[in-house]
Amino acid sequence: MISTLTPQIPKAIADGQSPGRYWITTFGCQMNKADSERMAGILENMGYQKAITELEADLILYNTCTIRDNAEQKVYSYLGRQAKRKHSTPNLKLIIAGCLAQQEGEALLRRVPELDLVMGPQHANLLETLLAKVDNGQQVVAINENHIHEDLTTARRESNICAWVNIIYGCNERCSYCVVPSVRGKEQSRTPDAIKKEIQKLASLKYKEITLLGQNIDAYGRDLPGITQEGRHRNTLTDLLNYVHDVEGIERIRFATSHPRYFTERLIETCANLPKICEHFHIPFQSGNNDILKAMGRGYTIERYKKIIQNIRKLIPNASISSDVIVAFPGETKEQFQHTLSTVKEIGFDLVNTAAYSPRPNTPAASWPNQIPEEEKIERLQELNCLVESTAKKQNLRYKDSVQEILVEAPNPKDIKQLMGRTRTNRLTFFQADGPNGCLYRPGDLVKVQITDIRSFSLSGIPLK
Repeated sequence: MISTLTPQIPKAIADGQSPGRYWITTFGCQMNKADSERMAGILENMGYQKAITELEADLILYNTCTIRDNAEQKVYSYLGRQAKRKHSTPNLKLIIAGCLAQQEGEALLRRVPELDLVMGPQHANLLETLLAKVDNGQQVVAINENHIHEDLTTARRESNICAWVNIIYGCNERCSYCVVPSVRGKEQSRTPDAIKKEIQKLASLKYKEITLLGQNIDAYGRDLPGITQEGRHRNTLTDLLNYVHDVEGIERIRFATSHPRYFTERLIETCANLPKICEHFHIPFQSGNNDILKAMGRGYTIERYKKIIQNIRKLIPNASISSDVIVAFPGETKEQFQHTLSTVKEIGFDLVNTAAYSPRPNTPAASWPNQIPEEEKIERLQELNCLVESTAKKQNLRYKDSVQEILVEAPNPKDIKQLMGRTRTNRLTFFQADGPNGCLYRPGDLVKVQITDIRSFSLSGIPLK
């Protein structure tokens, strides 16, 4: 998935001279999108203006992903085009940031010597300092482990309605297939006060929804000091939700991504009791077979996972559940793959992000001899995707003729007479901008919509008075 940041009026610098125009392309996850917003804010505070097109930019930054091999290859394709351009435009600044930058480091300079700056995700807040070195003629590589500073006020958000709020960086897990801990570093939790101040600032800017972000968000706070008399950490995700819930002006709160190993009943109870917490949970299960889960190093059984879902649906019956799944993990038999299909059928997910296993550098599973042939990977992925689509549509049937509260996010880019937004359960929904009695709805409005049309991954409806 790739997103590009949209234009915004830049801040003027003291002498009134802009250092040029910038373009950021973001590959990968929500964490990368949040990092790109922060780096865009830094560039605009430096006086850079957002370019209308990539080819007009004087500074190009690719914020990269390395979770799958195809994500890497796409980055190299983009880099190749800009490297050629730099031969005729020598003043072009070419930057690669994010997880691929962290993984490859100086090797990227050997592969693409036209690069000016290679920077890992822990250095996003230091972009201005690193660019000063580039302006002094240096070719810079910044991938050393770095403490992430509380410096998030310059973020230039993609949306004026919904905002990402990072609460924990890095990951201490050691899943045998995953490169994230080596490229994103150790867990670093932000303090509850810093998080709340950022949310209060967003509320003052009329944001309506926030999504708390972390690679392993349920691990929030375990690196912060403080133990209760009951022997638990004083600053857990549950405690944080209680702490930030009542910020005036914020209508909805979401969080992602959860790890089944740390997902507690106390958290579920809190989500059920706090009205602003949306009824949507993204909890990857990765495989429906316990032997594969053990080989993955996930730290839970599929029975444990199903129990979590049962507890959610017991306390929050209308909750939507989304997940991540990897097929064709090394050694996965056809029978074990069927266990994954059975899990998808049994649980009835609203959405599942699917992927065939992709060997990643410096991960244990990449060197195992029992790799699955590519053609088998493709077949399993296609079979799973068909099931996911039918399951999603079946789950969406529960919305037919119901009235849902939609937070309007933007006009539908394919039909400017329509608006689009999401239900509290995270279902993308479309409806006409002109409501009854001459009412004209706008982004930021909370609108009651009666659902009329059901698709696998979106809904349509009619706005009510």
